[in-house]
Amino acid sequence: MSSSDQVEMHPLARKALERLLKSADRYDAGVAARRPVLTGSSLSEYGKLRSLKAKEDFEAVMAYAQAEGAVELRRPRMDPQGLIERIELLDVVKLASLLGGVPYATKVKAARQALIQRSVEHPVLLDVLSSWERLKKVRGVGPDNAANWVMACDVIGYCQNQIGLGVTETPVRDASARLFKDSKRVESLLPCLDVLLSGNVEEDARPEAEVLQELGLYREQQPSRLAGNIVVRRERGAFPLDRPYCALPPSTVLGIEFTPSQVLTIENQTTFHGWARQHCDSNMLCIYTAGMPSPAWLAMYLRLLSGIPVGTPVFHWGDVDEGGFRIAAFLSRHASELGHALLPWKMRPVDVPESLRRAAPTCTVERMVKYATEAGWIDVARELAEAKLIAEQEG
Repeated sequence: MSSSDQVEMHPLARKALERLLKSADRYDAGVAARRPVLTGSSLSEYGKLRSLKAKEDFEAVMAYAQAEGAVELRRPRMDPQGLIERIELLDVVKLASLLGGVPYATKVKAARQALIQRSVEHPVLLDVLSSWERLKKVRGVGPDNAANWVMACDVIGYCQNQIGLGVTETPVRDASARLFKDSKRVESLLPCLDVLLSGNVEEDARPEAEVLQELGLYREQQPSRLAGNIVVRRERGAFPLDRPYCALPPSTVLGIEFTPSQVLTIENQTTFHGWARQHCDSNMLCIYTAGMPSPAWLAMYLRLLSGIPVGTPVFHWGDVDEGGFRIAAFLSRHASELGHALLPWKMRPVDVPESLRRAAPTCTVERMVKYATEAGWIDVARELAEAKLIAEQEG
């Protein structure tokens, strides 16, 4: 038997060696304490083979693996010609090669070499590598596909450059074709892009459209929704918003005609629609962010805020979770550039009914506290650290 005979390897022998390789990967990753070896139950199917030829074929594969220095076979001392009773791993690289692959640890090492420089700009990649070292995939992606993360970094860099040039909305397939000469490649990278943007390997996956809009990309352009008895300046004049709300291309919203009593941004669509139905006749400007705002939405938001006197209350209402406070920190940072202080609306733990509270993992609480602090909400950050809860805005 030679390496070119891999396709003819006895299926039960291949299964056993693959099990041994998997055990070796777990041992090398530190998630298994037992040294990789096949004994007893692992060889039971081989022991139950009725055909002499089948047993000989199985043993021929193992003898070859031993001759190649990958494993060592043990038979009963009193019966050297008896059945194999133990197969010990000698060289994981040689074993993987026999099976037509490479050890998992080697894949992780190669992935680290590919991603370590990118981790300077995207520190979450260190968490991705750490997860892989523990044999955990991230969003279904393992070290075999490290190139996907490199391409995702390139997508983010491209989009940031476009935004810097004033291009806040780009069709995703146009961007993909320019970057990769493949119009659908960026869409295949959405799980990686989501992690890189959120900076957290544990965060729940967001809707694809929300990930794209944060980058300034779109499959179909979405209007911005605004509500309130407010007159908005647009490209063709100044008009009051319709009831219960108006949906307008963000680039056409140029400013505000009269000072509202306050401004409120809302993260989730259901909550926005409920608010709009109840308060569309009020002198309060309400804007739906659709999750993390897009660059085009942000530009519109800053145009609106620039026409509002400093001191006018500016609020944000989002989920009491990591994503909600990340959005709040983002809005606060940009609002402060115009002299406005963003305030929380119903985002304190005390605002969440007991029946809707869910316990939050320590790492989630820490990140919520971090973002609340970045938003300037020091009291809220302290309350979050004590309450250790999350809740969706719709509640």
